[in-house]
Parts: sequence; C-alpha cells; structure tokens
Amino acid sequence: MTGHLTPAQLSALADGELAAEELREVKRHIDTCLPCATGAIDELQLKAAVAQAGRRSEPSAEFRNRMAALIAQENRAQESHAQKMQPRETLEPATRGATTVQTTRRTSRKWPAYVGWASAAVVLLVIGGLAGSLYQARNSAAAGRAVLVAEACDLHIATLAANQPPQVISSDRHTVKPWFQGKLPFSFNLPDPLPDSATLDGANLVYLGNRPVAQLLFSIGRHRVSVFVEQRSRADVPGASGSWNSAHEGFNVVGFSTAELEMIAISDVDPSRLSDLADSLEAAQH
Repeated sequence: MTGHLTPAQLSALADGELAAEELREVKRHIDTCLPCATGAIDELQLKAAVAQAGRRSEPSAEFRNRMAALIAQENRAQESHAQKMQPRETLEPATRGATTVQTTRRTSRKWPAYVGWASAAVVLLVIGGLAGSLYQARNSAAAGRAVLVAEACDLHIATLAANQPPQVISSDRHTVKPWFQGKLPFSFNLPDPLPDSATLDGANLVYLGNRPVAQLLFSIGRHRVSVFVEQRSRADVPGASGSWNSAHEGFNVVGFSTAELEMIAISDVDPSRLSDLADSLEAAQH
C-alpha cells in the first residue's frame, strides 16, 4: 500500500467494514505510518463518542410509556372535572345559581388536593423511570462486559493459534511502553518487578470493539497471558469500575479499572496467579 489511507478507508476501519485482506493491509500500513494511525484513532474516538452520547440521552421505552399514560390520565381528569362544572339543565331557575355556587365551592376545596395527588404521581413516575433507567444501565454494562470478554478471548486464542512473534519483542518495559507512542491516545505503566515466574514477552497493537488497544504478552511458567489495555470510556456507567473476574471458554479472566484505563487479563493459568499479575499492573498505574 502506497500513500496514506483515504477518509473512506478510515471510516470503514472504524465501522469494521473492511474485508479480511484489506484489513490486514490497513493494519500493516498503520504500524508504519504515524499520520494514518493518528487518523484511525481520531475516527474511532469520534464514532465511539457519538454512539455513547446517543445512548446516554435516549429515554427508555418504559419511561416514555409511563409519561404517556400519565398525560392521558391528566387529560381524562380535566375533561371529567369540566363536565362536573357544567350546570344541570333540569334545575329550576331559582335553585340553579345556588347549586352552581355550591358545586364550585366543593370543587375549589377538592382541587388543591387533586393537584397534590397529581404532583405526587408525577414525582413517583419520574423516580420510577430513573430507577428503571439505572437498572437498564446496569444490565447494559453487564452485557457490554460479556461482549468485551468474548472478543478479548477470541483475540487471545488467535494469538496462541498464530504462534507468531509479537510486533515488539522485548522483556524490557522501557522498550515495550515507548513502542506505543503515537499508536495509542493514552499511556500506561508496566510493573517492576513482576510477580514470581511472570515474564514480559512483548506486545501487539490490536483492535478491540473497533478501538485500538495494547495487547501485552506475558508468560507465567508455561502459560501464555494476554493483557488488553484500553482507554476507559464507561466511567459514567454504574458497575463499570473496580476489579472483577470471570471465566470464558475455559480461560480465566481478570479485569480492573483505573481513573483513565481498563485492563483485561486472560489466560488458562491458575486464577490466583493471574490475579497477582493483574494486581501488580493495577498498582503500577498509581
């Protein structure tokens, strides 16, 4: 590939619409072309920001239905009240005025109470809608994490199956970390020393969820470990912070979040030894 990537290619890369062969060529080009790597990162960040803003401002269907029902109830109550306020045609002229005055007085005493109940109902519905939105957000966070774990495991399995050397081969953290300069819109620290029997093998620049991330490659004994480092974008989603662990397709998964980063460690090594490596990585970010 000669020259720089076109805007159409950058957009297709961000949308995950490139064919396999073209994707490989684009990735090889990005590895050696700083302007195109920067353009790809900008395109990915823009699309991610637009998508996240759209999800954050969209009210839930349940909340919209409740508000529509409330408005309909208010309209029916007002129509019923207006009908009650109309004078009865069958009353004699001498008593019609007195009855109307009495009806008005009774209604005037009940109306403040009705307004109070209606206001309380609105408050309860709004609170219920917010609670429903919070519940949906937590479910969305859990579902999003499951998708992220599945994709990260697929990348780890592909790395094991390819049996190819890393893009940067080094056990020196001062070599691996600077290699990502200009390739990622964030930075991270590597621990020194590593836990017992853990060694740094190198790193790759990969894409996770259509976003560029660092894939740090470690060995713990004879077990291979992938640690994916990405910029945090779910800081405002409940349940997206702190440490967590899970399992997927026979692999152990440990993740944690800092103020700016998210990391996911994947391996078939014993969970406690994987957690030790994750803890050392987390401590290095502070």
